[in-house]
Amino acid sequence: MAGTVELLNPAHITPNPDNPRLIFRLQELEELEESIASQGILVPLSVYTEGKSRFVILDGERRWRCARKLGLHRVPAIVQPKPPRVQNIMMMFAIHNARRDWDPLPTALKLQTLEAELEKIRGRKLTETELAASASLSRGAVRRYRKILRIPADLQKSLLEDLADPRSKEAISVDQVIEAVDAADKLAKVGVIEPTQERPLVNAFIQKFRSGTINSTVEPRKIGAVGRAVDRGEVQLARVKTVIRRFMTQPTMSIGDVVSSTTQAIEKTKTLQRGLAAFEQKWLAVLEEDNELATEFEDQIRALISRLRALL
Repeated sequence: MAGTVELLNPAHITPNPDNPRLIFRLQELEELEESIASQGILVPLSVYTEGKSRFVILDGERRWRCARKLGLHRVPAIVQPKPPRVQNIMMMFAIHNARRDWDPLPTALKLQTLEAELEKIRGRKLTETELAASASLSRGAVRRYRKILRIPADLQKSLLEDLADPRSKEAISVDQVIEAVDAADKLAKVGVIEPTQERPLVNAFIQKFRSGTINSTVEPRKIGAVGRAVDRGEVQLARVKTVIRRFMTQPTMSIGDVVSSTTQAIEKTKTLQRGLAAFEQKWLAVLEEDNELATEFEDQIRALISRLRALL
């Protein structure tokens, strides 16, 4: 879109309501402010006209914020005609694709808005490919943002509040919550937990992330692997349910503890399966063919049958 470069009064410029970037960290703004104070604004803002002598930012909100704080009376800006709202959002995402420094949660929320607007226009659901193309994103990025939108609303709010802090001081990250939600979802799908237990399990993950009991973002995936072991019949469902209940109620119990407990159960199950198969295929056939040998071991066999019945 063609535009002209002008010097504008920052007071006549307003932020873009459809900007996916909602968070502006103080430390990053201070660093940019120092740069602008010494060198000026090297890259013009991009704005569109909104009525007489009013402009809305397409690109450059951080530069605009710093200019206002420094008391600058003029800022360079490329002035363009006002785009339709959908085009406005799409332009915001195109800028995001070039910068790649926006926080994922606000971006996911704005992607949801873009999807809703496009569906109104087209009168149907968008495919993943169509949404990705409209937002200048890869399909993988769209899938990731949709995962983010599965995070419960109150956790989204908490994450947005944390985003105001420097990245190094964030109490919990979006990716950590995504991993927690995914792990809980996998266990619910195989019946290890009830749907009503998903949120308490997610809360347990988050608390363990905060305390350092879990120190790797992707560690909850090991819990998902335990769920797959249940689905394959490699470990008893009841045993895993017990272990997960302990994990949810014991603050210091780690994912490693969960995995070791279930791994031991898997190995015992496999060993028992191999033993029973060997007895049936080898020794049971021998006893069936040799009546005298069966009679010789009659007492031991009866005692074993009695113990097996007590288990059932």
